[in-house]
Amino acid sequence: MNIAIVATGFGGPEVLAAVEVGVPAPGPGEVTVEVRAAGVNPVDYKLFSGAFRAADPKALPLPVGREFAGVVTAVGPGARGPGGPLALGDEVVVYPATGGYAEAVTVPAGTVVPKPPGLPWAEAAGLLLAGATAVHAIAAVGGLREGDTVLVHGASGSVGQLVVQLAVRAGATVVGTAAERNHALVRGLGAIPVVYGPGLEDRVRAALSGPVTAAVDTVGTDEAIDVSLAVLSDPDRLVTIASRREGVRRIGGGPGSDPGTEIRANAWRTLLPAAAAGELRLALARTYPLGEAADALRFVKEGHAAGKVVLLPSTGPVDTI
Repeated sequence: MNIAIVATGFGGPEVLAAVEVGVPAPGPGEVTVEVRAAGVNPVDYKLFSGAFRAADPKALPLPVGREFAGVVTAVGPGARGPGGPLALGDEVVVYPATGGYAEAVTVPAGTVVPKPPGLPWAEAAGLLLAGATAVHAIAAVGGLREGDTVLVHGASGSVGQLVVQLAVRAGATVVGTAAERNHALVRGLGAIPVVYGPGLEDRVRAALSGPVTAAVDTVGTDEAIDVSLAVLSDPDRLVTIASRREGVRRIGGGPGSDPGTEIRANAWRTLLPAAAAGELRLALARTYPLGEAADALRFVKEGHAAGKVVLLPSTGPVDTI
């Protein structure tokens, strides 16, 4: 049997429970993956909070977890992922996933890509959801190049960290907003850190010798949008993943947002090799055992993680959490 975390109702992390579920044998075009690490993301609790769907009891219990990394333990006929045919023992990353908070999951091969050798499990498991969003954000502002100056709101968050690094790799100058306690982290990624809050526009202008040419908002506050529009030389080069402000380009899965399906599906081709080469990194805030998934989600929900939170499945007693 297999331990998995499911939502037994709609609400906060308290509705989660660890249960024993069977792992179906893979059918055509499927594989079973033993989970070594699973990324924890805000979207995970939003999916069972009722924010994205009506609270339909017929949908329960809901599996939780949108990304994970692990080892292929069973292969169905014709199982081929975006990186090629899949085989027993392959080390892989799965995104987008359903039910990644588990010890093992059977998934469509189309969501399974190869994990580069040497890339740690926790980093591999937490990279693609945030990373695909970061790649999409940069594409949405028209791409970045040497000479661009980019304002990144929420530069210490998981998406923000990756936007900063991808922009720096492209040759852009980056200013990143973050709490003062995270300035060393943001500076280490290659950006100029500034504190958010009253006076932000003045601090951004003071940090630079020229205009801001693009802005990426990962926090969704009015301040982030207003300051971006005030300092941008071209307001069309503002993109948000969190604001619902009319007239601002939104990306992601929400209503009226650009889903960027093809861009996100192929982001792994850039992200995983760069991470394996040490050219891209995502700070690991905390790891939790699988059975402490509720605590992990509470920590993420607080919004001060300054990095990725990852579950590490392990065998043990099945407890309600």
